[in-house]
Amino acid sequence: QVQLVESGGDLVQAGGSLRLSCAASGSFSRITTMAWYRQAPGKQRELVARITSGGTTNYADSVKGRFTISRDSAKNTVLLQMNRLKPEDTGVYYCNCNVGDYSGTYYNAWGQGTQVTVSS
Repeated sequence: QVQLVESGGDLVQAGGSLRLSCAASGSFSRITTMAWYRQAPGKQRELVARITSGGTTNYADSVKGRFTISRDSAKNTVLLQMNRLKPEDTGVYYCNCNVGDYSGTYYNAWGQGTQVTVSS
């Protein structure tokens, strides 16, 4: 099983920046797509950004031009650089990975979440 550990969440003023990191560890064969989701209070969890094993990225419209997702496949980490943060970016940010085990089975894994709070 894989363990995903996020870090980097914090309280920041609007217009500021944060960088989130997610590291995968444990027993697995490979990780394909890596993504960041977020959940604001009282709202459903939503996709923020996603990156495939080939490096293709896609973003939620609300973060395009402000957030950048990247990955280091050798280190099994995914980063989310968040610039020009807005109060509406506040929420718990979750790392999500599509993981393949040694039997060839793929499954979805989630981290425990890291809190991002943007004050106005």
